[in-house]
Amino acid sequence: MTRRINRITAEQPKTLLIAVYSPYNPSRDIRGYFDEFIHLVASNDISVDSVQEVRLRAVDPANFFTKGKLEELTSFASQGGFDRIIISEPLTVQQERNIRSFFRCPVIDRTRLILEIFEKRATSAEGKLQVKLALLQHEKSRLAGRGLYMSQQAGRIGTRGPGETQKEKDLQHIEHLMQTIRRDLKRLERIRNTQRKQRLQREMPLVCLVGYTNAGKSSLLNALTKSTVPAENQLFSTLDTTTRELYIKGTKIGLISDTVGFIQQLPHNLIEAFKSTLDELSYAHLIIHVVDISNPNWKSQIHVVNDIMQELGVDKPMVYVLNKSDLVSEAERGTIVSELSSGTYPIILTSTVAEHGLQELTEFLQQWHRERAA
Repeated sequence: MTRRINRITAEQPKTLLIAVYSPYNPSRDIRGYFDEFIHLVASNDISVDSVQEVRLRAVDPANFFTKGKLEELTSFASQGGFDRIIISEPLTVQQERNIRSFFRCPVIDRTRLILEIFEKRATSAEGKLQVKLALLQHEKSRLAGRGLYMSQQAGRIGTRGPGETQKEKDLQHIEHLMQTIRRDLKRLERIRNTQRKQRLQREMPLVCLVGYTNAGKSSLLNALTKSTVPAENQLFSTLDTTTRELYIKGTKIGLISDTVGFIQQLPHNLIEAFKSTLDELSYAHLIIHVVDISNPNWKSQIHVVNDIMQELGVDKPMVYVLNKSDLVSEAERGTIVSELSSGTYPIILTSTVAEHGLQELTEFLQQWHRERAA
């Protein structure tokens, strides 16, 4: 299936998106998944000319797509005169290289797309370093994967060609940059650990907001703390951890932190790079898991967030805040609450736009604070 999309600017390369419904995709609503992919591309300030939607029964280890499907897509791209291809799924080094040789133009996979968005959105010194480290790790894997191709530039077997020598130089340069960044991140981590130690000595409770990207965490932080943290309707609008004092009815009950949003197939390099920042979750006394229940894939999004927290080793008391509840019917709200009620965590319905459920949430936090202090 093909969709045409109006271009934003005339200066950008002509871009084709390939939205793939792969056999490993857990999304119940594939239309929502495809729309999320298009939203990701828009979040990277890329204009789109056309979208090809593809359903795969199996993934080819070498080319990702079957040869027949790849030839079909290549023909479409050639006729359309596209300058670059963006694919909704992560690709291995070999798959990316082989697909690029078919299309004969730059190919961007899901991993690269998300890394580029993070690079544009990071504002703090630590956030920029974390994203830079993840980008270098990604580039290093791509460079290492080109070893065979580059060694063949020598024209004979058994010798170290100029390509191989250049690859080794590039790898050494990347590794040097990564070591420098890790050293700088360690320094910033020591500063944050000192601040955390001071907070722990004051016995200041910490509440952390987690959730899928664009679930409304920043909007909820603003509603609870009367802050003006940027809360835009776009993916990954928040990358840097934001902490505010949390007052309820004039009483300070602790601190509340907003963390980076998660997404399906979040690049592992990013999880690794942000681990020092996300380590804040390990010191939380309460986790507020914000869920956008207006999204048809809310259930799989909950699993994505919980899986990443499990990978990070976070096991803390938690409350589900089902946000954007004004966008679903009363019957849908009842069904969702019923599905989640079998779990062990409290559930609160909210809407930061309609200001519904915020009083119930503040009362819950007030009661939680009383019980903790008792």
